[in-house]
This record gives sequence, C-alpha cells and structure tokens, in this order.
Amino acid sequence: MESWRLELLDAFHKVRQASIEMCAPLEPEDFQVQPSEEVSPPKWNLGHTSWFFWQFLLKPRDMSLPVDTEYAFLLNSYYHKAGLRGLRGRRGIRTRPTIVQTYDYRKTVNERIEKLLEQASDKDREDIVFTMTVGINHEQQHQELFYTEIKNIYFANPVNLRPAYRVRKAPPRGSGGPGAAEFVAFAGGAFKFGNTEGGWCWDNELKVHTAFIGSFALQNRLVTNAEYMEFMEDGGYENSGLWLSDGWFEVEKQQWRAPLYWEKIDGKWWTFTLSGMMEVDPAEPVCHVSFYEASAFADWKSTMDPDYRGVRLPTEREWEFAARQSAAVEANGNMFEQGVLHPSACVSGKGLSQIFGDVWEWTSSHYEPYPGFQEFPNDLSEYNGKFMNNQRVLRGGSCVTPRNHIRVSYRNFWAPATRFQFAGIRLARTLD
Repeated sequence: MESWRLELLDAFHKVRQASIEMCAPLEPEDFQVQPSEEVSPPKWNLGHTSWFFWQFLLKPRDMSLPVDTEYAFLLNSYYHKAGLRGLRGRRGIRTRPTIVQTYDYRKTVNERIEKLLEQASDKDREDIVFTMTVGINHEQQHQELFYTEIKNIYFANPVNLRPAYRVRKAPPRGSGGPGAAEFVAFAGGAFKFGNTEGGWCWDNELKVHTAFIGSFALQNRLVTNAEYMEFMEDGGYENSGLWLSDGWFEVEKQQWRAPLYWEKIDGKWWTFTLSGMMEVDPAEPVCHVSFYEASAFADWKSTMDPDYRGVRLPTEREWEFAARQSAAVEANGNMFEQGVLHPSACVSGKGLSQIFGDVWEWTSSHYEPYPGFQEFPNDLSEYNGKFMNNQRVLRGGSCVTPRNHIRVSYRNFWAPATRFQFAGIRLARTLD
C-alpha cells in the first residue's frame, strides 16, 4: 500500500482504538444515560463518530449497508443536508442500537474504511485525505467530550454512589502554592492571526488575516480556586451588578452559587472529579465555570482590588498573539495523554504558565467568522459556520484535550452559560 494510504489508515486505527479504550471502565448502564440535553450518552458518541465516516466517505462511494440507513436518523447530529435526525435531548431514551450492536457497527465501518483505502484510485486521493482528516479530528473532539460527559453522567448519581472513572494519577506539577500573579505585557500593533503556522486546520481558523490589537497584558497564571472562593464569599453570586443581564438570568434560573461539581460538605468545599469526590484544592485553577461567571469574576476583581483596576477577559486575538509570542509549546501542557484528567495546580513564572492544557480559557470574543472565511466544501459546510451566533470563544485546550489536536490558532466555542466543559479564567488588562 502507498505511504499516504498507510499513514491515513494508521491515524484512523489509532483514533478509533482510543475511543474504545476510553469506554473500557464503563458499566453497561453508563453508556445510555443523558442527564441533560447538552450531554450525549457514550453509546451515542460511539455510534455517531462511525456514522460520520459512513456519511461523508462511504456513502458517496456506494459502500453502504442496510444498517447504515437503519441507524442514520438516530446517529445524525446536526447535519440537515444529511437528512432527518432525532432530537438532541432525546438521545438517552433510545435503547437501540444496543451497546453490542453499536460496537458491531463500528467494526463494519472500520472494515469498509480499510477496504476504501486499499481500493481507492489515486484521482480520489485529495478528497479522501481531506475527509478522513476531518473525520479523525472530529472523533478527537468527541473523545474530549467523552470525559466531560461521563463526568456529568457520574455526577448525576447520589453523592455516596458516584463512581470514579479511574484512580487519580499524580499531577505533572507539584501541589504547592501558585505564587504571586503578575501581568506579562505585550506591545500592540497590526499582526497576522489564524493558522499562520500552516498545516491542516478547521475552516474557522482561516483565512489568515491582519488585525490591529492595542497594547495589553495577560496574567501569567490562571485564576485559582482560592481566588474564586473570595469572589463567592464576597457575595459574587448575589450581586446582580457584576453580571451581564443574560448571566444574571442564569444565576437566578439555575441557582448558581459555586462552580459546577462543587458541594459544601461539613463546612468545606468538595468537588467531583473523574477520580471521585475530593476536597477543593485552593491552588488549582478554578474550573467548570461559564463565560458569565468568568466575566462576573473579572468585573468583581476590577472593582474590589486596586491592583486589578480595569482587568477583564482577554480577546481571542490577544490570547493567540500572547501564546504565539511566548513560544508556548503544546507538548508541555497537562493534556489527555498525561492521564491526570484533572487540572494541575497553578504555577507562576516569568512568562505565561499553563497556556495550553489544564483548562480552556474563556475569552470575551464572540464566535464570528474571520475576514474571508470559507466553510468546508460540500456537505461538510455545516461543520462550524452555522454556529457562529450566540457563542463565545475559548482557547488553549484542557486536561482532556488530545495533544495532537490543539494548536495556537484552534478556536473552541460554546454557549456562554456552558459549565460542563473544563473551562477556567485568565485575566487581561489594557495598557495605555
């Protein structure tokens, strides 16, 4: 087999096997549960990522089986061009396909992808490489979602019955104090943004374009749990003046009083992790907060601390420029491959610490198209562009992001009320 076929097949098998290994610790009951509309059951994710390869690679090449059309309605997510689809919030009520049938479906899709790569003509190479690469990265996104979702699924159990996904591994850094927070200054100007490094990327990272940013400073470390506790203790969740209007609506509606997964037990704050309930570590970065909470914290910090006057959340271009200028290396981050599956304690240094991994970092930027943005071709045009409304951008990856999936220009996006993601806060300020 030619090298391009072998390389694609190897990448395909690795990502498909990783999904299977992630599910190994689950009990059968864990595969089906959907505690909220934004959390999909693991069984659905296993099926959907297989459906994706069928829909965009096998089906156009007449390599379908009857089972594909039987499952299509249930496994399509939001691709209107691909046909009818089930409601997102009802994925957890479907008992078919069974777990065994879902694994069998993955197997037959894998076998047909192997056959496709063996038999495809060279003139089809460009489209196959492109679509396979999208599919592999798509499955990596669902692998990250797996950890955020199984954590939410486990948390839905009574506190005394919540299982641990795995025994917690030692964090990659010491658990000492984070050190004093400092601001790292960056001179403004006109700079290039987007996927300037080249290589494959999502359509929303293009086109590379020039934009002006003013001089700014970014905090050298993430906001800690201890700092966020100060916000809570000072009535942060009771002071409507700190919140955006929609954010205050969520506070009242959802009765937010702390980050997601925090519970006060015998006068102490505890948090649920993928290794079970643990006492909140003051030195760790605050995690599982929404954009609204991040924004309110920044407003509170600016108001109550004279040394932090004017602090705010960074824009996504400020974050990207700072990460690129600081020569941060993705491989040094606490990411999925570390196996910790939990943010490690904050650290301070002369430059920017933990810019990759640990927690996604909320920015103030709305998720919008870059100048000259062009959606992926054909049916994949629905992948990113249709969500460029009412979303906020996050940057940097988290402790459950695959390392070879992240890069400086990567743009994650979620609705501003989202809390089940491993998302935290880094402050910024404008410089005169």
